[in-house]
Amino acid sequence: MLKQVSKYWWGQLLGWSVYFLVNVFFNFTLNKPNLHAAVIYMIIFTMCGIATTHLFRTLLNKFKGWGSYNFEKQLVIFLVLVMSTSLVWYFVYNLVLDYMVGNRPKGKNFLLNLVDRGYLASFAISFIWWVIYFIWHYVDRNRTAQVDRLKLETTVKELELKTIKAQLNPHFIFNALNSIRALVDENPQRARTAITELSNILRSSMAIEKVETVSLENELNIVKDYLALEHIRFEERLQVRYEIDPDTLELQVPPMMLQTLVENAIKHGISRIVSGGTVFIASRLKGMEHEIMIENTGQLVEKNVVNGHGFGLESTRQRLSLLFGNRATFEIRNKDEATVEARVVMPLL
Repeated sequence: MLKQVSKYWWGQLLGWSVYFLVNVFFNFTLNKPNLHAAVIYMIIFTMCGIATTHLFRTLLNKFKGWGSYNFEKQLVIFLVLVMSTSLVWYFVYNLVLDYMVGNRPKGKNFLLNLVDRGYLASFAISFIWWVIYFIWHYVDRNRTAQVDRLKLETTVKELELKTIKAQLNPHFIFNALNSIRALVDENPQRARTAITELSNILRSSMAIEKVETVSLENELNIVKDYLALEHIRFEERLQVRYEIDPDTLELQVPPMMLQTLVENAIKHGISRIVSGGTVFIASRLKGMEHEIMIENTGQLVEKNVVNGHGFGLESTRQRLSLLFGNRATFEIRNKDEATVEARVVMPLL
């Protein structure tokens, strides 16, 4: 609010100073006699203009809802303000001249008196002043509305991201605990190792709750812990290969996205094949884009997965959309008769 008041007064002082100096300049270049008196009249005229425009601006601001009126009502308000400002300005100016300067013209009719004593000038300047004032507020309201809309969209996105994360973590924990449960009776030592790996994953998961993106290196650490858990369960049936460009390790990615895609590859691919298979994880740069690819042995056959509409896949698509809009793409497909490919392409942040 104080910033707006400061801008208003700076605009008032700058505008009226320019008006005053321009008039003094023209009076000087025209070599008018009584230049000293003309300057005095111009000072009085300018001071009256500042006072009356500020008065009616204050009155207008009392009606805080005027900005929500339709165009016709605002046009009526504008015309009333122009007429009122110019009339009050005219009478105040003449009152000062009559009783302070003693400049009372005689022998002229009313219309000539209006012209000579500044009514047309006050009307014209009032018109220009209010045009500038309304345009300024129109632009300012639009800018404020855009900022408020962007803030609202950002808040909505943050809430949506938090909701998605809150849904993802229980989904992941449930699957990890199932893996550990299968090891408790068979191999307690490995079960203890698995619990340690799970605690590492949970620690990392809780650390990223407050961020929208993490480095690929951090995400890969979570994935490696998860795959270590799954390798205890699948043993030789699970093979993992990596092809990671070192230049991509510091690039930002949505948290838990890679882990979700790898989990999906094992759940819907490796776990359904008796002989098991391979999970291949690649990260590379393509121009100004970051491409992440996960390939796994298997085929997309389920109705809710074949088109990429499983919960994990849908949450991946939502987070990419919230963070990058249409600049990011995600697709999952059968690469050939034995391999499924999930590919994420994101712009470089």
